[in-house]
Formats: sequence, structure tokens, C-alpha cells
Amino acid sequence: MSKARLVITAVTVENRPVSEVARSYGVARSWIYSLLARYQAEGEAAFEPRSRRPKTSPNAISDDTVDLIIGLRKELAGQGLDAGPDTIAWHLGHHHQLRVSPATVARYLARHGLVVPEPRKRPKSSYIRFAAGQPNECWQADFTHYPLADGTGTEI
Repeated sequence: MSKARLVITAVTVENRPVSEVARSYGVARSWIYSLLARYQAEGEAAFEPRSRRPKTSPNAISDDTVDLIIGLRKELAGQGLDAGPDTIAWHLGHHHQLRVSPATVARYLARHGLVVPEPRKRPKSSYIRFAAGQPNECWQADFTHYPLADGTGTEI
């Protein structure tokens, strides 16, 4: 049971004062009042967790610009020219009068699957050495199959 449900139940069902509930559960009275208002407006849906994601992003680029980035990528790659983020940002600035950073272009290209990201850091799993703890604990064989002149196979 969530803390919000406990607080709302204590105030509405048990008819306890808001200040007493706030003191016993260690929450602010203003939060309890906002929960009560939400519960009266929405009912049981007030107890569901809410997204903390912002409704708008002022730094996001428009869908037309994204389409233009993707179109430029396909056009430049089709002509055999460099179609990297720096080149696309240059074309956007000089031919379309749009100022978009190369990092933003790279982010949208990766988001649409046009670029395979290549991380520059080694994975942590590569730090583990392949070594035996005791002598003769690990053996490794490296061989290849080779056909002889009479058609039989051998391993080298």
C-alpha cells in the first residue's frame, strides 16, 4: 500500500485531522491537501504513480527539422558524400538557415537507426584477465583443419 493511499484513508475514512496525519506519517500538510484535491477530482486514479517527465521540451527541434536531417543524410549518402553530423549541421546552417549542433544531429540520426553508435570505452567485462589461478589449470588448444593431397583431413 502506498503512502498516498494510507494518508488519504486516514483523512477520509478515519476522519483524522490533516495536521495529525501529517505529523504521524512525516509528510507536509500541503501535500496531503493536494492529495485530497486529486482524490476528489479523480477518485482511485489519484493513487497511481505519475510521470515526472516534463510536458514540453523547449530545446527540442521541430519535426520538420528532423525530417530535413534524415532527408539530408539519405541524399548525401546516396551521392557518395560524407553524411556525418558535422556535414549535415553545415548544410542545415548554410542552405536552410537552421542552426543545429552536430551533437543534436548525431542524437537524432542514432534515434532513427541511421547510425550505429560505436562506444569509445572498453566494456568492464574486458578488464577480467584470462589467466589460470593454478599451474596446469587452464588449457587452450588452437588448431585448424587442413586437407592432405590424398583427400584425407588432418589437424594442425
